[in-house]
Amino acid sequence: MVPARHQFTILKQVVELIPRNLVAKLAKEFGVDKQSRSISPWSHVVSLLFAQLSHALSLNDIVDTLRNHSGALLTVREAVPPSRNGLSNANRTRNADMAEALFWQVLEAFRAKHPTFGMGRKYCGMPRRFKRLINVVDSTTIKLVANCMDWAKHRRKKAAAKCHMRLDLQTFLPRFAVVKAASTSDATEAHRLCAAMKDGEVVVFDKANVDYAHLYELTKRGVFWVTRAKDNMAHDRGKALTNPKGRILCDRIVRLKAAKSFQLYPEPIRVVEGMIEIDGKEQILTFITNNLEWAPSSIAELYKGRWGIEVFFKQIKQTLQLADFLGHNENAVRWQIWTALLAYLLLRMIAFLSEWMRTFERLFTALRGVLWSRLDMISVLDCCGTASGEIRMRGRPEEAYLPGFII
Repeated sequence: MVPARHQFTILKQVVELIPRNLVAKLAKEFGVDKQSRSISPWSHVVSLLFAQLSHALSLNDIVDTLRNHSGALLTVREAVPPSRNGLSNANRTRNADMAEALFWQVLEAFRAKHPTFGMGRKYCGMPRRFKRLINVVDSTTIKLVANCMDWAKHRRKKAAAKCHMRLDLQTFLPRFAVVKAASTSDATEAHRLCAAMKDGEVVVFDKANVDYAHLYELTKRGVFWVTRAKDNMAHDRGKALTNPKGRILCDRIVRLKAAKSFQLYPEPIRVVEGMIEIDGKEQILTFITNNLEWAPSSIAELYKGRWGIEVFFKQIKQTLQLADFLGHNENAVRWQIWTALLAYLLLRMIAFLSEWMRTFERLFTALRGVLWSRLDMISVLDCCGTASGEIRMRGRPEEAYLPGFII
Protein backbone atom coordinates (compact mmCIF):
# COMPACT_ATOMS: atom_id res chain seq x y z
CA MET A 1 0.00 0.00 0.00
CA VAL A 2 1.50 3.34 -1.09
CA PRO A 3 0.38 6.67 0.49
CA ALA A 4 -1.36 9.16 -1.77
CA ARG A 5 0.49 12.20 -3.02
CA HIS A 6 -0.46 15.66 -1.79
CA GLN A 7 0.29 19.13 -3.14
CA PHE A 8 1.65 20.26 0.25
CA THR A 9 4.15 18.89 2.78
CA ILE A 10 3.33 16.94 5.92
CA LEU A 11 4.69 19.85 7.99
CA LYS A 12 2.14 22.21 6.45
CA GLN A 13 -0.70 19.77 7.07
CA VAL A 14 0.31 19.44 10.73
CA VAL A 15 0.99 23.10 11.54
CA GLU A 16 -2.07 24.45 9.76
CA LEU A 17 -4.33 22.65 12.21
CA ILE A 18 -3.75 25.83 14.25
CA PRO A 19 -6.73 28.14 13.54
CA ARG A 20 -5.91 30.82 10.98
CA ASN A 21 -5.12 34.29 12.37
CA LEU A 22 -4.95 33.01 15.97
CA VAL A 23 -1.20 33.61 16.23
CA ALA A 24 -1.55 37.12 14.75
CA LYS A 25 -4.35 37.92 17.21
CA LEU A 26 -2.31 36.77 20.21
CA ALA A 27 0.80 38.58 18.94
CA LYS A 28 -1.16 41.81 18.93
CA GLU A 29 -2.64 41.09 22.35
CA PHE A 30 0.78 40.46 23.93
CA GLY A 31 2.61 43.18 22.01
CA VAL A 32 4.74 40.66 20.14
CA ASP A 33 3.71 42.06 16.73
CA LYS A 34 5.79 45.18 17.49
CA GLN A 35 8.92 42.99 17.76
CA SER A 36 8.48 41.22 14.42
CA ARG A 37 11.01 43.10 12.35
CA SER A 38 13.45 40.17 12.01
CA ILE A 39 11.01 37.25 12.33
CA SER A 40 7.20 37.29 12.28
CA PRO A 41 5.28 35.70 15.19
CA TRP A 42 3.92 33.03 12.83
CA SER A 43 7.38 32.15 11.49
CA HIS A 44 8.61 32.01 15.11
CA VAL A 45 5.90 29.53 16.13
CA VAL A 46 6.41 27.39 13.00
CA SER A 47 10.19 27.30 13.59
CA LEU A 48 9.78 26.08 17.17
CA LEU A 49 7.15 23.51 16.19
CA PHE A 50 9.50 22.20 13.51
CA ALA A 51 12.25 21.94 16.14
CA GLN A 52 10.04 19.73 18.33
CA LEU A 53 8.65 17.61 15.50
CA SER A 54 12.08 16.97 13.94
CA HIS A 55 14.19 16.59 17.11
CA ALA A 56 16.37 19.52 16.04
CA LEU A 57 19.37 19.83 18.34
CA SER A 58 20.36 23.49 17.99
CA LEU A 59 19.46 26.87 16.54
CA ASN A 60 21.79 26.21 13.60
CA ASP A 61 20.07 22.87 12.99
CA ILE A 62 16.67 24.58 12.78
CA VAL A 63 17.78 27.56 10.70
CA ASP A 64 19.83 25.56 8.18
CA THR A 65 17.08 23.00 7.58
CA LEU A 66 14.36 25.63 7.19
CA ARG A 67 16.56 27.61 4.82
CA ASN A 68 17.13 24.49 2.69
CA HIS A 69 13.34 24.04 2.46
CA SER A 70 12.42 27.73 2.20
CA GLY A 71 10.18 27.14 -0.83
CA ALA A 72 8.08 24.51 0.96
CA LEU A 73 8.11 26.61 4.13
CA LEU A 74 6.66 29.60 2.27
CA THR A 75 3.50 27.57 1.54
CA VAL A 76 2.90 27.27 5.32
CA ARG A 77 0.92 30.53 5.45
CA GLU A 78 3.96 32.43 4.13
CA ALA A 79 6.35 31.42 6.92
CA VAL A 80 10.00 32.28 6.24
CA PRO A 81 13.21 30.79 7.65
CA PRO A 82 14.62 32.94 10.47
CA SER A 83 18.23 33.89 11.00
CA ARG A 84 20.02 32.28 13.93
CA ASN A 85 20.26 35.55 15.85
CA GLY A 86 16.67 36.45 15.01
CA LEU A 87 15.32 33.16 16.38
CA SER A 88 17.52 33.38 19.47
CA ASN A 89 16.42 36.93 20.17
CA ALA A 90 12.73 36.07 19.68
CA ASN A 91 13.00 33.19 22.17
CA ARG A 92 14.78 35.42 24.66
CA THR A 93 12.67 38.59 24.49
CA ARG A 94 9.15 37.79 23.28
CA ASN A 95 6.58 37.32 26.02
CA ALA A 96 6.30 33.56 26.63
CA ASP A 97 2.78 34.10 27.97
CA MET A 98 1.79 34.22 24.30
CA ALA A 99 2.97 30.61 23.82
CA GLU A 100 0.95 29.56 26.87
CA ALA A 101 -2.17 31.36 25.62
CA LEU A 102 -1.70 29.82 22.16
CA PHE A 103 -1.73 26.31 23.61
CA TRP A 104 -4.94 26.85 25.60
CA GLN A 105 -6.76 28.61 22.77
CA VAL A 106 -5.84 25.89 20.24
CA LEU A 107 -7.12 23.28 22.72
CA GLU A 108 -10.32 25.27 23.17
CA ALA A 109 -10.76 25.55 19.38
CA PHE A 110 -10.25 21.80 18.93
CA ARG A 111 -12.83 21.00 21.60
CA ALA A 112 -15.32 23.46 20.10
CA LYS A 113 -14.97 21.92 16.64
CA HIS A 114 -14.73 18.30 17.82
CA PRO A 115 -16.63 17.87 21.13
CA THR A 116 -15.52 14.22 21.40
CA PHE A 117 -11.82 15.06 20.99
CA GLY A 118 -9.87 12.83 23.37
CA MET A 119 -12.91 10.86 24.54
CA GLY A 120 -13.27 7.12 24.24
CA ARG A 121 -9.63 6.60 23.27
CA LYS A 122 -7.18 4.08 24.61
CA TYR A 123 -5.24 6.99 26.12
CA CYS A 124 -7.77 6.85 28.94
CA GLY A 125 -6.47 4.54 31.66
CA MET A 126 -9.65 4.53 33.76
CA PRO A 127 -12.42 1.90 33.71
CA ARG A 128 -15.71 3.00 32.17
CA ARG A 129 -17.53 2.79 35.51
CA PHE A 130 -15.89 6.06 36.61
CA LYS A 131 -18.33 8.63 35.26
CA ARG A 132 -17.00 11.70 37.10
CA LEU A 133 -14.32 14.01 35.76
CA ILE A 134 -11.06 12.56 37.12
CA ASN A 135 -8.01 14.82 37.37
CA VAL A 136 -4.50 13.94 38.41
CA VAL A 137 -2.10 16.58 39.73
CA ASP A 138 1.66 16.12 39.58
CA SER A 139 4.85 17.76 38.37
CA THR A 140 7.93 16.80 36.39
CA THR A 141 11.43 18.21 36.66
CA ILE A 142 13.13 19.24 33.42
CA LYS A 143 16.91 19.37 33.63
CA LEU A 144 18.64 22.49 32.34
CA VAL A 145 22.27 23.42 31.75
CA ALA A 146 24.27 25.26 34.40
CA ASN A 147 23.86 28.53 32.45
CA CYS A 148 20.29 28.67 33.81
CA MET A 149 21.45 28.75 37.44
CA ASP A 150 20.62 32.45 37.82
CA TRP A 151 16.85 31.80 37.62
CA ALA A 152 16.39 28.02 37.97
CA LYS A 153 18.88 26.89 40.60
CA HIS A 154 18.11 23.34 41.72
CA ARG A 155 20.23 21.97 44.53
CA ARG A 156 23.83 23.11 44.76
CA LYS A 157 25.26 22.91 41.26
CA LYS A 158 22.30 22.08 39.06
CA ALA A 159 19.56 23.98 37.26
CA ALA A 160 16.08 22.73 36.41
CA ALA A 161 12.57 23.89 35.58
CA LYS A 162 9.39 22.22 36.77
CA CYS A 163 6.11 21.73 34.93
CA HIS A 164 3.16 21.44 37.34
CA MET A 165 0.07 20.00 35.68
CA ARG A 166 -3.53 18.95 36.19
CA LEU A 167 -4.35 16.24 33.66
CA ASP A 168 -7.82 14.99 32.69
CA LEU A 169 -7.51 11.20 32.84
CA GLN A 170 -10.54 10.59 30.61
CA THR A 171 -9.19 12.62 27.68
CA PHE A 172 -5.49 12.50 28.57
CA LEU A 173 -5.32 16.26 27.93
CA PRO A 174 -4.12 19.02 30.27
CA ARG A 175 -6.65 21.09 32.20
CA PHE A 176 -4.14 23.49 33.76
CA ALA A 177 -0.36 23.84 33.78
CA VAL A 178 2.30 26.05 35.35
CA VAL A 179 5.98 26.24 34.32
CA LYS A 180 8.34 27.51 37.02
CA ALA A 181 11.79 26.99 38.51
CA ALA A 182 12.26 23.54 40.09
CA SER A 183 12.56 25.02 43.58
CA THR A 184 8.78 25.63 43.60
CA SER A 185 6.91 23.42 46.08
CA ASP A 186 4.45 20.89 44.64
CA ALA A 187 2.03 21.42 47.54
CA THR A 188 2.06 25.19 46.98
CA GLU A 189 1.27 24.93 43.27
CA ALA A 190 -1.44 22.32 43.90
CA HIS A 191 -3.66 25.13 45.26
CA ARG A 192 -3.41 26.97 41.96
CA LEU A 193 -3.88 23.84 39.85
CA CYS A 194 -7.11 22.88 41.63
CA ALA A 195 -8.60 26.38 41.96
CA ALA A 196 -11.08 25.91 39.10
CA MET A 197 -12.25 22.41 40.03
CA LYS A 198 -16.01 22.02 40.53
CA ASP A 199 -18.32 20.17 42.90
CA GLY A 200 -18.30 16.41 42.21
CA GLU A 201 -14.97 16.28 40.37
CA VAL A 202 -12.20 13.94 41.51
CA VAL A 203 -8.51 14.76 41.91
CA VAL A 204 -5.70 12.29 42.56
CA PHE A 205 -2.42 13.47 44.14
CA ASP A 206 0.95 12.03 44.92
CA LYS A 207 1.76 12.34 48.62
CA ALA A 208 4.25 15.13 47.84
CA ASN A 209 1.18 17.34 47.21
CA VAL A 210 -0.50 16.59 50.54
CA ASP A 211 -1.43 19.78 52.40
CA TYR A 212 -4.20 19.27 54.95
CA ALA A 213 -5.43 22.86 54.65
CA HIS A 214 -5.78 22.41 50.88
CA LEU A 215 -7.48 19.01 51.27
CA TYR A 216 -10.00 20.57 53.68
CA GLU A 217 -10.67 23.39 51.22
CA LEU A 218 -11.36 20.84 48.46
CA THR A 219 -13.69 18.90 50.77
CA LYS A 220 -15.70 22.04 51.57
CA ARG A 221 -16.03 22.73 47.83
CA GLY A 222 -17.41 19.22 47.20
CA VAL A 223 -14.32 17.97 45.36
CA PHE A 224 -13.35 14.34 46.02
CA TRP A 225 -9.65 13.62 46.48
CA VAL A 226 -7.49 10.49 46.67
CA THR A 227 -3.84 10.44 47.68
CA ARG A 228 -1.33 8.42 49.65
CA ALA A 229 -0.84 8.96 53.35
CA LYS A 230 2.39 10.56 54.47
CA ASP A 231 4.66 8.24 56.45
CA ASN A 232 4.33 10.41 59.57
CA MET A 233 0.52 10.79 59.45
CA ALA A 234 -0.79 10.15 62.98
CA HIS A 235 -4.46 9.24 63.46
CA ASP A 236 -6.74 7.50 65.95
CA ARG A 237 -7.90 3.91 65.53
CA GLY A 238 -11.27 5.01 64.17
CA LYS A 239 -13.86 2.49 63.05
CA ALA A 240 -14.04 -0.06 60.25
CA LEU A 241 -16.07 0.99 57.21
CA THR A 242 -15.97 -2.34 55.32
CA ASN A 243 -14.54 -5.76 56.04
CA PRO A 244 -11.08 -6.44 54.47
CA LYS A 245 -11.35 -8.64 51.41
CA GLY A 246 -8.83 -9.90 48.84
CA ARG A 247 -5.94 -7.47 48.44
CA ILE A 248 -7.61 -4.84 50.63
CA LEU A 249 -6.15 -5.15 54.14
CA CYS A 250 -7.87 -2.28 55.93
CA ASP A 251 -10.73 0.18 55.34
CA ARG A 252 -11.37 2.56 58.24
CA ILE A 253 -12.67 6.06 59.02
CA VAL A 254 -10.25 7.96 61.24
CA ARG A 255 -9.45 11.44 62.52
CA LEU A 256 -6.04 13.08 62.53
CA LYS A 257 -4.30 12.88 65.90
CA ALA A 258 -1.69 15.67 65.80
CA ALA A 259 -3.17 18.94 67.09
CA LYS A 260 -1.91 21.06 64.19
CA SER A 261 -3.04 18.55 61.54
CA PHE A 262 -6.48 18.20 63.19
CA GLN A 263 -6.84 21.98 63.22
CA LEU A 264 -6.14 22.08 59.47
CA TYR A 265 -8.40 19.08 58.68
CA PRO A 266 -11.04 18.47 61.41
CA GLU A 267 -13.24 16.16 59.28
CA PRO A 268 -13.08 12.32 59.17
CA ILE A 269 -10.64 10.77 56.71
CA ARG A 270 -10.99 7.36 55.11
CA VAL A 271 -7.86 5.16 55.23
CA VAL A 272 -7.52 2.21 52.85
CA GLU A 273 -4.56 -0.18 52.96
CA GLY A 274 -3.98 -2.46 50.02
CA MET A 275 -1.45 -4.98 48.76
CA ILE A 276 -0.10 -3.56 45.49
CA GLU A 277 2.40 -5.10 43.09
CA ILE A 278 5.21 -2.66 42.16
CA ASP A 279 8.06 -3.80 39.89
CA GLY A 280 7.18 -7.42 40.56
CA LYS A 281 7.17 -7.01 44.36
CA GLU A 282 4.17 -6.92 46.69
CA GLN A 283 3.99 -3.76 48.80
CA ILE A 284 1.47 -2.40 51.27
CA LEU A 285 0.32 1.11 50.32
CA THR A 286 -1.90 3.35 52.43
CA PHE A 287 -4.41 5.58 50.61
CA ILE A 288 -6.50 8.36 52.12
CA THR A 289 -9.64 9.99 50.71
CA ASN A 290 -12.63 12.09 51.71
CA ASN A 291 -15.09 9.82 49.86
CA LEU A 292 -16.87 7.40 52.20
CA GLU A 293 -19.03 5.62 49.61
CA TRP A 294 -16.74 4.15 46.94
CA ALA A 295 -15.60 0.54 47.17
CA PRO A 296 -12.06 0.33 48.63
CA SER A 297 -10.88 -1.37 45.42
CA SER A 298 -12.09 1.68 43.45
CA ILE A 299 -9.96 3.97 45.61
CA ALA A 300 -6.88 1.84 44.96
CA GLU A 301 -7.73 1.78 41.25
CA LEU A 302 -8.13 5.56 41.13
CA TYR A 303 -4.69 6.04 42.62
CA LYS A 304 -3.29 3.49 40.19
CA GLY A 305 -4.65 5.72 37.39
CA ARG A 306 -2.28 8.45 38.61
CA TRP A 307 0.40 6.69 36.57
CA GLY A 308 -1.26 8.18 33.48
CA ILE A 309 0.36 11.55 34.12
CA GLU A 310 3.78 9.89 34.27
CA VAL A 311 3.08 8.44 30.81
CA PHE A 312 2.08 11.92 29.62
CA PHE A 313 5.32 13.44 30.94
CA LYS A 314 7.30 10.66 29.26
CA GLN A 315 5.67 11.47 25.91
CA ILE A 316 6.57 15.15 26.28
CA LYS A 317 10.11 14.72 27.62
CA GLN A 318 11.29 11.59 25.78
CA THR A 319 9.20 11.22 22.62
CA LEU A 320 9.31 14.94 21.82
CA GLN A 321 12.79 15.13 23.39
CA LEU A 322 12.25 18.14 25.60
CA ALA A 323 15.87 18.10 26.69
CA ASP A 324 17.96 20.11 24.19
CA PHE A 325 17.00 23.69 24.95
CA LEU A 326 17.62 26.47 22.46
CA GLY A 327 18.09 29.24 25.04
CA HIS A 328 19.12 29.68 28.64
CA ASN A 329 16.91 32.40 30.07
CA GLU A 330 13.52 31.69 31.63
CA ASN A 331 11.55 33.16 28.74
CA ALA A 332 13.26 30.97 26.11
CA VAL A 333 12.76 27.82 28.20
CA ARG A 334 9.06 28.61 28.69
CA TRP A 335 8.62 29.19 24.93
CA GLN A 336 10.07 25.77 24.22
CA ILE A 337 8.07 23.91 26.89
CA TRP A 338 4.76 25.42 25.75
CA THR A 339 5.63 24.74 22.10
CA ALA A 340 6.34 21.10 22.98
CA LEU A 341 2.90 20.90 24.61
CA LEU A 342 1.39 22.49 21.49
CA ALA A 343 3.16 19.93 19.27
CA TYR A 344 1.71 17.17 21.48
CA LEU A 345 -1.75 18.69 21.07
CA LEU A 346 -1.46 18.83 17.27
CA LEU A 347 -0.34 15.19 17.15
CA ARG A 348 -3.25 14.15 19.37
CA MET A 349 -5.65 15.91 17.00
CA ILE A 350 -4.07 14.07 14.06
CA ALA A 351 -4.54 10.80 15.96
CA PHE A 352 -8.19 11.73 16.52
CA LEU A 353 -8.86 12.67 12.88
CA SER A 354 -7.12 9.58 11.50
CA GLU A 355 -8.62 7.22 14.12
CA TRP A 356 -5.09 6.18 15.01
CA MET A 357 -5.07 3.06 17.18
CA ARG A 358 -1.35 2.62 17.79
CA THR A 359 0.97 4.32 20.24
CA PHE A 360 1.74 8.03 20.41
CA GLU A 361 5.44 7.19 19.94
CA ARG A 362 4.77 5.42 16.66
CA LEU A 363 2.57 8.25 15.43
CA PHE A 364 5.35 10.74 16.13
CA THR A 365 8.04 8.62 14.46
CA ALA A 366 5.89 8.02 11.38
CA LEU A 367 5.43 11.74 10.76
CA ARG A 368 8.86 12.95 11.87
CA GLY A 369 10.60 11.15 9.05
CA VAL A 370 8.42 12.60 6.27
CA LEU A 371 7.85 16.22 7.36
CA TRP A 372 9.06 17.60 4.01
CA SER A 373 7.40 14.94 1.84
CA ARG A 374 4.38 15.91 -0.28
CA LEU A 375 2.18 13.07 0.89
CA ASP A 376 -1.33 12.93 2.28
CA MET A 377 -0.93 12.76 6.06
CA ILE A 378 -3.92 10.50 6.75
CA SER A 379 -2.81 8.18 3.93
CA VAL A 380 0.67 7.98 5.47
CA LEU A 381 -0.80 6.92 8.79
CA ASP A 382 -3.10 4.39 7.12
CA CYS A 383 -0.05 2.79 5.52
CA CYS A 384 1.83 2.82 8.78
CA GLY A 385 -1.08 1.26 10.61
CA THR A 386 -1.31 -1.67 8.21
CA ALA A 387 2.42 -2.23 7.71
CA SER A 388 3.96 -5.28 9.33
CA GLY A 389 6.94 -4.89 11.62
CA GLU A 390 8.31 -1.88 13.43
CA ILE A 391 9.19 1.45 11.84
CA ARG A 392 12.81 1.30 10.80
CA MET A 393 15.12 4.29 10.91
CA ARG A 394 18.16 5.06 8.83
CA GLY A 395 20.96 7.28 10.07
CA ARG A 396 19.02 10.56 10.25
CA PRO A 397 15.34 11.24 11.04
CA GLU A 398 14.72 12.83 7.64
CA GLU A 399 15.79 9.54 6.03
CA ALA A 400 13.22 7.46 7.88
CA TYR A 401 11.00 5.16 5.90
CA LEU A 402 8.18 2.77 6.61
CA PRO A 403 7.84 -0.85 5.49
CA GLY A 404 6.05 -1.12 2.14
CA PHE A 405 6.44 2.61 1.68
CA ILE A 406 7.95 4.41 -1.30
CA ILE A 407 9.16 8.00 -0.93
